Amino acid sequence: MTAVQTLPKLNSLGFAKAPADTRVLVAMSGGVDSSVVAAMLADEGYDVVGVTLQLYDHGAALAKKGACCAGRDIHDARRVAEEMGFPHYVLDYENKFRESVIDEFADAYLAGATPVPCIRCNERVKFRDLLETAKDLNADCMATGHYIQRFDFGNGAELHSAADGARDQSYFLFSTTPDQLDYLRFPLGHLTSKAETRALARKYGLPVADKPDSQDICFVPNGSYAAVIEKLRPGSAEPGDIVHLDGRVLGTHKGVIHYTIGQRRGLGIGGGEPYYVVKLDVDNRRVIVGPKEALSTRTVPLKEINWLGEGAFDAVAERHVLVRVRSTRPPREAILRPIGKTHAEVELLTPEEGISPGQACVFYAPDSSRVLGGGWIWRGIT
Repeated sequence: MTAVQTLPKLNSLGFAKAPADTRVLVAMSGGVDSSVVAAMLADEGYDVVGVTLQLYDHGAALAKKGACCAGRDIHDARRVAEEMGFPHYVLDYENKFRESVIDEFADAYLAGATPVPCIRCNERVKFRDLLETAKDLNADCMATGHYIQRFDFGNGAELHSAADGARDQSYFLFSTTPDQLDYLRFPLGHLTSKAETRALARKYGLPVADKPDSQDICFVPNGSYAAVIEKLRPGSAEPGDIVHLDGRVLGTHKGVIHYTIGQRRGLGIGGGEPYYVVKLDVDNRRVIVGPKEALSTRTVPLKEINWLGEGAFDAVAERHVLVRVRSTRPPREAILRPIGKTHAEVELLTPEEGISPGQACVFYAPDSSRVLGGGWIWRGIT
């Protein structure tokens, strides 16, 4: 009689060993999401190590409510670790954060782009440097509180949108590489509402159960991008003209850094039809305005493509996909045309308004929740 060979049972993180023998580093911001992840895994018996990154120390920013990784948040993460009985460490990443995220944010903004530093932070700090730290600590994987799902059907890990569409963070995680995805875990991605997360926090008796969600960019106090740019790059707010698309000078401004593509309010030119910012001419210090229809965009050029789909990115001439060009907008139908391995052109089947260089364009499968990667929008938008 032939013995039946049974495969070892996988634990909830996908490893063929007991939770107590599985070390997981949890990236803890001090908020309720990552705190619940750490508490849940500790409660399941995993060998949890909590790590919080100190990313900046900007005086007013440290005391800003709703900013992640500030002084109070480090304290909250430490309290959660003490409550649940696992070790917690604070790593000083200020220099890395400035070099990898803040400096590029300032330079891109000065160049007339509308950058998304949260994506760069995930890409260059949390999912690169911190992930390497996790490996140095002999962790089997790294878990975060992001609302996104990871599935492994045997052909490598796939990235999928969160079950709760209102909290889905796939737009901010499109640049996660296949190797990083193999190592990462997202235990909250299957939850259908933030209320479930807070209920878990109360179940574990966490002191952050009712803590407000973080808002805006962590190093931007009061949401004033221009104030941060002026602080980082003194003298950058140079005055210039507000010019209509037809060449008429309609007024003056106090610096291009105070404007973004699609902006309508605060132009200070009053009267007549409503005008929108349609282009920022940084070299000539001009803010170009026009009617709303001038914001309409159909062709979007992309660079720095990160492909998470099947096969080589440039193996086919075009793909029908869904794309998201802003985190707050729903995915739209589009045709994706590769230009080599790292560049592409996206044709939107329905034109979008207010698309700006510096934003991300994220690809989704048209028939499932799978995230196929994305790229960065750059010059030449039409």
